[in-house]
This record gives sequence, structure tokens and C-alpha cells, in this order.
Amino acid sequence: MEDEGRATGWLRLALSPTIVRRGLGYAVVVGAILILINHGDALLRGEITASRAWRMGLTVFVPYMVSTLSSVGAIRAGADSRSERVMKKPLSEPRP
Repeated sequence: MEDEGRATGWLRLALSPTIVRRGLGYAVVVGAILILINHGDALLRGEITASRAWRMGLTVFVPYMVSTLSSVGAIRAGADSRSERVMKKPLSEPRP
């Protein structure tokens, strides 16, 4: 049951507008650069097959996923770190 809650929380973060926007930005910039590097010659020759178009789509998808995974991971690690500090903090400071 706890794993289902974690997965739902992960998905909720991954689909949040800020993370989606960040991921799309990286996907466009990094994806375009990678497409030019990996497929530029074929683009200039006009040789765009269905197979190549599929690979170009994956070339854009990968930076989106890397950005999303790292963003969600960083947010969750920060939240875990904060909750650990709160749990370790004494309820009241000892008096001298």
C-alpha cells in the first residue's frame, strides 16, 4: 500500500506544471542539438524515414525524462532530508 502512495506521489510531482515546463525546455534545446548531431546529414539530404522520425522522437524524449527524473528525485530527497531534521530535532531545548 505504501508503494502505491509513493508511486502516486511521484507521478503527481512528475506531472506538476513546473516540472513539465522544465522538462519540455530541456527536451527542446538538448533534443534539437542531439538531432542535429545524430541526424543532421540525413535532414540535409531529405532522408527522413519513419524509422528515423521515431529515433528523432526518442532523441527528444530522453532529455525530457532525464530532467523529470532528476527534478522529482531532487524534490523528494530535499523533502526526506527536511523531515529527517525535523524528526531529530528535540521538542524543546534543554535549559542550562
